[in-house]
Amino acid sequence: MEFSKRMNRFGEEIFAELNVKKVQLEAEGKKIYNLSIGTPDFETPEHIRRAVADAAMDSQNWKYSLRDIPELLDAVCNYYKSRFGVEITHDMVASCCGSQEGMGHIGMVLCNEGDTVLLPTPCYPVFIAGAKMAGAEPWYYPMTKENGFLPSVSDIPEDVARKAKYMIVSLPANPVGSVGTPELYREIVAFAKKYDILIIHDNAYSDIIFDGVEGHSFFNIEGASDVGVEFFSLSKSFNVTGGRISFLVGRPDVVGAFRKLRSQIDFGMFLPLQYAAIAALTGPLDTVKEQNRLYQQRRDTLCNGLRAIGWDVPNSSGSMFVWAPLPSGYTDSMAFCMKLVEECGVLCTPGCSFGPAGEGYVRFALTMPPEKIKEAIDAIKQSGIVK
Repeated sequence: MEFSKRMNRFGEEIFAELNVKKVQLEAEGKKIYNLSIGTPDFETPEHIRRAVADAAMDSQNWKYSLRDIPELLDAVCNYYKSRFGVEITHDMVASCCGSQEGMGHIGMVLCNEGDTVLLPTPCYPVFIAGAKMAGAEPWYYPMTKENGFLPSVSDIPEDVARKAKYMIVSLPANPVGSVGTPELYREIVAFAKKYDILIIHDNAYSDIIFDGVEGHSFFNIEGASDVGVEFFSLSKSFNVTGGRISFLVGRPDVVGAFRKLRSQIDFGMFLPLQYAAIAALTGPLDTVKEQNRLYQQRRDTLCNGLRAIGWDVPNSSGSMFVWAPLPSGYTDSMAFCMKLVEECGVLCTPGCSFGPAGEGYVRFALTMPPEKIKEAIDAIKQSGIVK
């Protein structure tokens, strides 16, 4: 069987490869501290689980949904108003099966073969995969340590900007943990207007920002609604990752085109999940605020602990990740990750999987309580890997 040449655009899926190693070592009896995949270990609030259970008992809810029900669209619009102070309407909202799926497909809506798109590096891998599936040519704008791992639109050459179709901005950023400022967003909006570029804002972590900083929507910036759309996910804020509940929000023309593409490949979000989303968006937010406090506690435990054993890891400003430079003496992030899990049982993700500028770093997910993180740090210390 000769498969599509399109498949040659993609490398191996790193998380699957890491999971194979994890399963192998566990089968050998080794204790594993899994800090690789960003799957929250917090409990899904009861009122959300109850909404799914109740809806699932109605046999009518097991049919094709074919649409986002009006109650769900109302819930998203009302949440944007109460949480972000932003007015949106039903035609500015479309559900998708998680932001990963949405990011994977939106390039097909926007691009023709050979179009240029602007992607951050380091970045979450699906940003790259989505561009490649659309046949677009990525131009990577660097997120460097010297610039606080933030975008710098002034460094994008004018000839590149003039031919770019869209730009992905992801803040708080996975994997690097940086957080944008209103001033930065205003620069991005002005840049997009000047060169007629659509901004696609990934807003998965607006509720996981540390040190007293408040998370916002892209549309809190004046003029952003003219140039952008935003993926708004419930996964991390409400611990519903397996439910794959996300929305594309923003310019009606882009949202409508995205909805049209999804209608060709999907019959709509499972109705019990729509009711789960309604429960999340209209219910209490005390658990969201409390778990942000706990994520910061985990960040402090991990970063302070690693620095105490001689590994100079800076604090993350947001997201559920820590971006750590390789310890002295190491240059290959994949080789280091394998050494770390084999000798210490600590599993993290190599920076090389996050695009051209990711090498030289590893990503830790804050997916264990402080006492387990301390055990993992002690295992690293005892191994002598960090000198």
